[in-house]
Amino acid sequence: MDFVYPPRCPACGRATGAQTGLCTTCWSELAVPGHPLCTLCSIPLFSDDAYEEAICSQCVEAPPLHDGIFAATIYDDVSRKLILAFKHGRKIALARLLARLVVARLPKDDVARIVIPVPLHRWRLWQRGYNQAALLAQEISLAGHGSCMVDGLIRTRSTPPLGNLPGTQRRDLLAGNIRVKPARRSRIENADVLLVDDVVTTGATNGECVRVLKEAGAKSVIVGCVARAAFLPRKKQ
Repeated sequence: MDFVYPPRCPACGRATGAQTGLCTTCWSELAVPGHPLCTLCSIPLFSDDAYEEAICSQCVEAPPLHDGIFAATIYDDVSRKLILAFKHGRKIALARLLARLVVARLPKDDVARIVIPVPLHRWRLWQRGYNQAALLAQEISLAGHGSCMVDGLIRTRSTPPLGNLPGTQRRDLLAGNIRVKPARRSRIENADVLLVDDVVTTGATNGECVRVLKEAGAKSVIVGCVARAAFLPRKKQ
């Protein structure tokens, strides 16, 4: 297989030793979140005055409903190429690699969590052929971090792509659009949940997911993602 399809780095295209890895250059360029971080949302705090228990201005103004965000990388050029190849380039074999990066950042505790992906609407799922968050959730579960429930959440209507929209518009479009699947509600009640997504930027999507999970009785909800935007989204003036 390697002779017919020589292994290449999914981020830059250089030759690699295995089909599922990055080249040494891209490995070294992956930006891993480091302290100081916001203790509530884990966004990097680029300040010499930030201390270990610091909280970002956004979380001070509007405390999040989730119980922590755990990001494998900072969203930059390298992680963006990986995620685009995985999400839109149909390179689903990257799921295992990306899931391992997320697992390395998850809390080292004995909590038995249900692993639930951020959902896609059925029409988007039909067009793309897969839900990238569900593939990540399955791999995270296989790595021993909880039992996977790929259909715990559902989207009730299709929305336009949210990537270029500010947080306020995203929240308006998502309001009431994500729900707990009725058949799964009894399992979610009083459960600890790991919500899985590929990228966290404004936090609008995972925020709505966390809200409905908490309303369904989830005891705690942490968020695991491949990449976290390293900036505080600007408010619309």
